[in-house]
Amino acid sequence: MSDADRMVSGKKRAEDRQDNALRPRRLDEMTGQDRVVENLRILIEAAKARREALDHVLLYGPPGLGKTTFAHVIANEMDVNIRITAGPSIERAGDLAAILTHLRESDILFIDEIHRLGRAVEEVLYPAMEDFALDIVIGKGPSAKNVRLNLPRFTVIGATTRLALLTAPLRARFGAVYRLDFYDQAAMETIVERAAGLLDVPIELDGIREIASRARGTPRIALRLLKRVRDYAEVRADGIITGDIADQALDLLDIDELGLDDIDRRVLRTIIEKFEGGPVGLETIAASISEESDTIMDVYEPYLLQLGFLERTPRGRMATRLAYEHLDIDNNRPPRQASLF
Repeated sequence: MSDADRMVSGKKRAEDRQDNALRPRRLDEMTGQDRVVENLRILIEAAKARREALDHVLLYGPPGLGKTTFAHVIANEMDVNIRITAGPSIERAGDLAAILTHLRESDILFIDEIHRLGRAVEEVLYPAMEDFALDIVIGKGPSAKNVRLNLPRFTVIGATTRLALLTAPLRARFGAVYRLDFYDQAAMETIVERAAGLLDVPIELDGIREIASRARGTPRIALRLLKRVRDYAEVRADGIITGDIADQALDLLDIDELGLDDIDRRVLRTIIEKFEGGPVGLETIAASISEESDTIMDVYEPYLLQLGFLERTPRGRMATRLAYEHLDIDNNRPPRQASLF
């Protein structure tokens, strides 16, 4: 199963496109990420007072935390147009040039997955961000000429889940860099309650808490679970989401009380039951569950590490006491020798 197919994946799925109407439109409507919101409020108010374009902004963090939402909110607060694209969509320098020449004064260019821009495209973006100019080569060979086109002052908002993959020159051209963290339980409950109201879904407080607690601190997952629980409540109950109904629906989806799905538990059980809790090498785990090692490291491990269920050591991966307790497995076992792989 790919990460995008999982119910608890933070990556965008086709069904998530319907969530655009649920997005906040102003900073005052944002829930959670208080430090980022306050910093953006100051940045926006200062730019508006000077009647200047906003400085370039880079947002990074795990998928599903609201980077695209923040970009739209910033555009609404600045009262400017926003042009949306993605790094993989800009294949040639000419594609970027076409986008830049259609921007107007103070417009926002939002580039999702900006770490996937090609090197040739980045070279065009550097002077555009720094000098608001576009260098174009006309002709070939000795008769080629370099023409510089002036661009209106605009703002680039970049979003990435892999900050380390951004080149240093590109990172240096962003004046404001903010990390989005996972949301706490209180913020998640507020997000679920607001979405239920907008979707006109009857929901009780216990139902809100149950969905919020299993959403892995990620609003996109919370909205996805809310819609699936709504379906269950309409078919198997009277349409009202109570704590018990939410619990039954999420259990049917194989999502436990901490938001772990079957694959998460399989990774932990493999380490505990097949390799006596570790340490065990990543390649060995991957072979045991028929998954790619990169998928385990980039997709499954981060949340398990965040919960404290997994530990990375120089000798390999180890399951912690918390993992044993969550899976209700006796952890009074002698440690095993490290795997060589």
